Amino acid sequence: MTNQLEQLKTMTTVVADTGDIEAIAKFQPQDATTNPSLLLKAAALPAYQTLLQQAVDWAKLQSSDESKQVIDAADKLSVLIGLEILKIVPGRISTEVDARLSFDTQATLAKARKLMAMYNEAGISNDRILIKIASTWEGIKAAEVLEKEGINCNLTLLFNFAQAQACAEAGVYLISPFVGRILDWYKKDTGKASYTADEDPGVISVTNIYNYYKANSYNTVVMGASFRNVGEITELAGCDRLTLSPQLMDELANTESKIERKLTPDNAQASKLPTLTEQAFRWQLNQDPMATEKLAEGIRNFAADQEKLEHQLKSLF
Repeated sequence: MTNQLEQLKTMTTVVADTGDIEAIAKFQPQDATTNPSLLLKAAALPAYQTLLQQAVDWAKLQSSDESKQVIDAADKLSVLIGLEILKIVPGRISTEVDARLSFDTQATLAKARKLMAMYNEAGISNDRILIKIASTWEGIKAAEVLEKEGINCNLTLLFNFAQAQACAEAGVYLISPFVGRILDWYKKDTGKASYTADEDPGVISVTNIYNYYKANSYNTVVMGASFRNVGEITELAGCDRLTLSPQLMDELANTESKIERKLTPDNAQASKLPTLTEQAFRWQLNQDPMATEKLAEGIRNFAADQEKLEHQLKSLF
């Protein structure tokens, strides 16, 4: 019998949730995703030190404004790391917009276009890149515009059905609904130490989104993210894509028990809902304390790591 990772790859596209080149090469995923936290970790790896200096040198040529130079260097580093990853994965790399722009549609548009232009200048076509944006109303509206411009987006920090519905209605290419962070919140809120995979609230959330999309023929790709254990992964076998850490891919690769497909378009049933207005979106998010708290926390944490990365780069000027 083949290991669980290879079995999973026959029913779900596996994506690496890391900026570590060696880990990506080892597990050979189709795509890879990065975020400010992963880039901060990657920036500490010996293999990337030349890229940090390269990003700084490039930024110095773009402007004499020190604050702008640091931002340009961070953008350049994210693209340089993306270019290294694209040498290994056959599919796409997701590169994230600065989380501090999560509530500014126009600034998100400008940053997304800038990142894509940098990839294009390096000879990479749009069809190998996903621009990663937080699933705020402002972020979703930015993604709607970008998709029409031929810039595909990955909407992240997604914890709530309203976020998923709005993304589908905006024609977003891909969403990253979180699993493990939802579980974290419920364990803390209820005091319950553990959940079985089939009752895991994060698994249930992604399953509901997947079924709604398939039943209503939305083309938006569902990519489960933020996993805490292998049980969550196998319970979502059949999801369009799953983005996994190297540690969890290693665990799957070293396990040979059979995986059964749990999600399939043929079994999806869900009635179509009225189109979401901004007011309805904000109200539904407001009424979901888990999603409200985890979205805010995720943006704060990504912003903090972005600032740490910029501080590291600033020291090289």
